[in-house]
Amino acid sequence: MSTDRHEDHLNGRAHPACGDGKRAVVVGSGFGGLALAIRLQVAGLQVTLLEKQEKLGGRAYRLREKGYTFDTGPSLITAPRIIDSVFEAAGRRLRDYVELIPLDPYYRVYYHDGTHLDYVGDPELIKDQMRRFDVRDAQRYDPFMEKVRPIFDAVIGDRLGSKPFDTLGTMLRFLPRVARLQAYLPVTTFVNRFFRDFRHRFLFSFHPLFLGGNPFSAPAIYLMIPLLEREGGVWFARGGTYSLVEAMGRLFTEIGGTVRTGAEATRIRVQDGRVVGVEVGRELHPADIVVSNADVAHTYRHLLDSTRRRRWTDARINRTSFGMSCFILYLGTKKKYPQLRHHTLILSERYKDLLKDIFRKKILPEDFSMYLHVPTRTDPTMAPEGSESMYVLVPVANNQSGIDWEATKDEFAERILAFLEGWGLEGLRENLEVLRLFTPDDFAGRLNAYHGNAFGMEPKLTQTAWFRPHNRSEDVKGLYLVGAGTHPGAGVPGVFLSAEATYGCIARDLALADQWDWNEKGRVDL
Repeated sequence: MSTDRHEDHLNGRAHPACGDGKRAVVVGSGFGGLALAIRLQVAGLQVTLLEKQEKLGGRAYRLREKGYTFDTGPSLITAPRIIDSVFEAAGRRLRDYVELIPLDPYYRVYYHDGTHLDYVGDPELIKDQMRRFDVRDAQRYDPFMEKVRPIFDAVIGDRLGSKPFDTLGTMLRFLPRVARLQAYLPVTTFVNRFFRDFRHRFLFSFHPLFLGGNPFSAPAIYLMIPLLEREGGVWFARGGTYSLVEAMGRLFTEIGGTVRTGAEATRIRVQDGRVVGVEVGRELHPADIVVSNADVAHTYRHLLDSTRRRRWTDARINRTSFGMSCFILYLGTKKKYPQLRHHTLILSERYKDLLKDIFRKKILPEDFSMYLHVPTRTDPTMAPEGSESMYVLVPVANNQSGIDWEATKDEFAERILAFLEGWGLEGLRENLEVLRLFTPDDFAGRLNAYHGNAFGMEPKLTQTAWFRPHNRSEDVKGLYLVGAGTHPGAGVPGVFLSAEATYGCIARDLALADQWDWNEKGRVDL
């Protein structure tokens, strides 16, 4: 690449020779779709981004009502350096578009017995808290993190999450490393070898739940998340996570990308085994390549319904395990609740059996654990003065449960509100100004999420890396996948890394002038 062309690339002025004027259509504008659309536009392709909803964001949407603002999807940001790399690809800086605020503590965890722990990044502070419950556990914190670090170095430091696992050889080369690190063990099995107090066992094993996974079956490779948080912090975007969506949409249009909202893709058109465009109703958007950021099952079962598929057939998708769903209450309350932190977890006494009910039995139990997001703790402008904006997320089974949510949702919401009042949020119901519900049916209907899942395919060992749908479709030439449904998986860092992996596939296939070289990308400094 010449110096002039390289400068054009860095400054967001894509040189036509890079992408040779090829047309790309990206279906879906979640973080993965936005990140990849930006990278492709910078590389010189003519990119059109199609979004079903009226605004960008996919799962990362925004709800506003009566002066209250709610993020409806991701509520925290980790590894901002990975996000910043997308802006850098266009010669820009993340901090010029979004203000990120560090959180401390990262989470407050309330246990069933009334005790609580503040999950923080400072090792000494977290060990001080652990000593209240088990001195030996506190002594095991450092050895645990030392054992986790090689997993973190592999996934984040060596950027394995941004490298496509699209050949069996790649997977076979990775397996000895997995075995050596014992990353194949279930998360809880790995954690329980170090800690014996139930509080600490939960504190260092719950993270797969943020990816739609069961800690009792998700592989220990996901234990890189506690170290990722400690090394890179946990952050909040002022104005809500949707501010980051807006920033990426603005950047994409600034560099020449085309956005079409309220434009639901109805079919990916294929001729002679290769994509030729995307249909939105009767309108065709011609394309040399198509990237789907939609739910993977929806992509294969519906957008490619008439296309012959050898690998991701309907039968195989039906055999695949999909992650849990969520029941969410968006609450705007005139009263503040200072006992809540920005991120608060309130736990049932049951852990393993509750997750078995959700993931395996797929029933609606009598008890529940919950996650509360209270952004007004950090940004008071997200609610009227003196008020609180919060959402309450309760993990539930996906729609393979057969639960009639239309008939159940109001009674279930009332149970949750009554529990929260009894737990300590006095006067919650009488102070409500906003109450909106989001059920697995909404994930299915609004987001085309198969079985109403909230996070995509369940992250378990047999659905990780090579076993997931590949970033480059195995069934259709010119079709690529990005986001939670492909490698490496769900979570904000995961979908941003998936955009890197998918871009690398496209760069090689199209012989782009700035071909992605994973070996030269090196380690990331968080």
